[in-house]
This record gives sequence, structure tokens and C-alpha cells, in this order.
Amino acid sequence: MISIKQLIYALAVEETLHFKKASEQCNISQSALSTALNELEKELGLQIFERDNKKVLVTAVGKQVLQQARSIWLQVEDLQHFAESQQAPLSYPLTVGMIPTIAPYLLPILLPVLSKRYPQAKLDIVENQSHILVDQVRRGEIDTAISALPFHCDGLLTMTFWEEDFYWVTLKGNQHSQQLEITSKELGHCNLLLLKEGHCLKDQVLSVCNRTEQFASQSFSASSLNTLIQMVLGNMGTTLIPEMAIGQLTSQHNSLSVVHLNEPGPHRQIAFILRPNFTRLAAIETLILLCKEKLGHHSK
Repeated sequence: MISIKQLIYALAVEETLHFKKASEQCNISQSALSTALNELEKELGLQIFERDNKKVLVTAVGKQVLQQARSIWLQVEDLQHFAESQQAPLSYPLTVGMIPTIAPYLLPILLPVLSKRYPQAKLDIVENQSHILVDQVRRGEIDTAISALPFHCDGLLTMTFWEEDFYWVTLKGNQHSQQLEITSKELGHCNLLLLKEGHCLKDQVLSVCNRTEQFASQSFSASSLNTLIQMVLGNMGTTLIPEMAIGQLTSQHNSLSVVHLNEPGPHRQIAFILRPNFTRLAAIETLILLCKEKLGHHSK
């Protein structure tokens, strides 16, 4: 009889392509893992892995077996989550992915109230770029992700809980710094600093400004919003940041001006992304209510 543990071990080897690393990940000995997988292959009458002393390869039929194994494991997890969902919200650990332009600004707002109201709650936060998190949600590697829309999430459910605009940040005294609003046309004359490729915020900024080619060719780039602000403080250019990040990034710098981007909005939406059959909706809905409450209190 095939066991769930055998499927988990096989998926771990597929992920690591290394028996020792997979055994460490599964907290068992390498010999026990090898024995379990040999028994699995014998039970199926198929070879899932090709292995020697140096490497592990997944066979063509093994890829199909592992695809089915992943589907079975997700169904088992959903069954467990269904049982857990009948208990109090957030009574079971939840793995939540967040993008770098959200995590540092949402977590300081959310975690204190979460700890106070739901002391039993345990969130395992995974920070990464949107395309990686969306793939991890699809594969069942994380429970849900908080990301910014618009973004391609085909086949997944999105639950929006916050909408916001972008704000232009520049040194006081620079052109347009005294304005309350600025247009993308006016920004065309500014040296705009953007995040590196792979960050969805960069694509969203360029889309809102409708100046993709011009801005992409003239901009410096950074890997975080905080670095962009430091570059602005160093008079290297100007930047656009989302409303959620304004207080944390600019409140300590009196030399900065913050000007609303006067383009049709909202410029981005913040949403939970999850599989359509995810059974722990009560936990997500609880987090959404807390996020709406605290973000509303901290809005600019």
C-alpha cells in the first residue's frame, strides 16, 4: 500500500534532487528515505528517479507520478485544513507569502493587533517576488500570498482588501516639489528611480504612467523601496512609492516632499491570493478584516 509519507519523500527528492538534503528536509535518515522510495517504486512498478553517487534525475514517467503525488498531497492537506477550519480562526499555523513592497509596511501594522486578539495565531512569513509566490501558492508550497494587483494569477482566487495610489517623492526645493499633485507628463522631465526587474511595483508604476520605454531606459534601479528613498536623499533622482509605505519611509526625513500622482486610480490593489479549493477561508477572512481595520487607521 502506498503511503502519504512515501509521496512526501518523493516530492522532497524532486525539489532538492539530492537524497541527503531530502532526508534532512523530511527529518529522517537517508537510508530510511531510500528504502521508502524503493518500496514506492516497487509498489508502482515504475522507476521515478535515476540516481548515482553524484546526481538524481527524475524520469519521464516519474514526472507524471510526482504530478499526481502533488495533487494527492494537496487534497490531504485540504482535508486537514477542513477539519482545522471547524475550530477557531487562526488556530493552526498559516504560511503567508508577501512581496517586499508590502511585508515591511503591513507587518508592523498587522502583527501587534493579531498577537493581541489571536494570541494562538502563528504566521510563517515568506518574502519573495510575486511570480515566485504565485507559483508557490499553485504548487501548495505556501497557503496564501499577499501581493499587489494587477498581476497574472490565472486559476487562482484573489481577495482584495486594500486599494492605494502612488506618491512622488523628491527633495524639497526641486521642481514640482511644492505641488499637491503631479502628472505622469510632468514626471517625464524627472530622473525617476525604479525597482529592479522582477518587482511587480515597477511594472505597475510604468503602466500607471504609460511611459514604459522612456522610464525603463532612463531610470536607475534598486532592490527595495528604502534604497530608493536613500538614493533620493542623495539627490540621485526622484521615485514613486505606494501609500502604504509613505509613513515609514519619509516621516523621519524633513528634506523630502511627497506629492500625489494625479493619474486614474487606484494605482494598485492589495489582495490575498489562494487556491480556489482552499478550505481555510475563515482564517483568510479574519486576516482581511484586521488588515482593513488597521490600514484604514494608518492611511495617509
